[in-house]
Amino acid sequence: MSRIDIKTLWMPLRQIVWNLLLMTAGSAICAVAINGLLIPQHFVSGGFTGLALTVHYLVPWLSVAVLYFLFNVPLFIASWFLVNRRFFFYSVAGMIIFSTCVALVQVKIPLQDPLLSALLAGIILGTGSGVVLRSLGSSGGTDILTVILLQRFSVQPGTTLLACNIVILTLCAFLFSLEIVLYTLIYLYVSSQLINVVLTGLSQRKAIFIVSSKWESISRQILEEINRGITFLHGEGAYSGTEHRILYTVVNFRELGLLKQIIKREDPAAFVVVTDTREVMGYRIGNQPHW
Repeated sequence: MSRIDIKTLWMPLRQIVWNLLLMTAGSAICAVAINGLLIPQHFVSGGFTGLALTVHYLVPWLSVAVLYFLFNVPLFIASWFLVNRRFFFYSVAGMIIFSTCVALVQVKIPLQDPLLSALLAGIILGTGSGVVLRSLGSSGGTDILTVILLQRFSVQPGTTLLACNIVILTLCAFLFSLEIVLYTLIYLYVSSQLINVVLTGLSQRKAIFIVSSKWESISRQILEEINRGITFLHGEGAYSGTEHRILYTVVNFRELGLLKQIIKREDPAAFVVVTDTREVMGYRIGNQPHW
């Protein structure tokens, strides 16, 4: 086999291995929280697991395993048509990996306080779920729904999970202790925030508008020092009637400090607007997950 053929085969294989490792690592992290905190504290679970438990208590002859599988079938079908086939197969693998990790990863966490347990569970679960969602698949359940809504309607994953869990916990409040449900809501909220941080936190992009008479030197320094593209916009001062060149660029959070240094060095009187971005799609600067 030629060197080119080996390289051609290795690239997709490396991608498959990497994504399976992400799903395994994320699932193992989630299993630590489930077996070490949620079950010992008797917290109600969110997502499709919580929904399956709720229906199981209403109809005891239906097992949780069967219900969880049945609830996942429509979402897997939707992912086949609304996301892509690659995401579908990765999600099937992810659900198997997740179930295996929950069965095998048993870590005892010596924490008795329910509030602290809820906070720590949210941190661990949010981190694990975020790692899984950084792969090209998911672990099934509401993870699939988050990807569909993110692609179709740009709804943040943490927001989708929180909304689904609020609905499920409202139903669970009639079957379980309200105190337990409230503790569960705490860890679910913390988890939803950590998911957003893991997915886009450190790679959060900033959109910058710069109005300066030194626009030529500033743009040149941005191109040379940060290596980011710039768009020239034409503006006019409402009071002075003077025409301006407005620089528009997008940088990541780590590059923002260097950009501020360049502007301050070239023109301390420059007018600068820094805005947060929810998603950025594009070569080299994009931060939207691609499933």
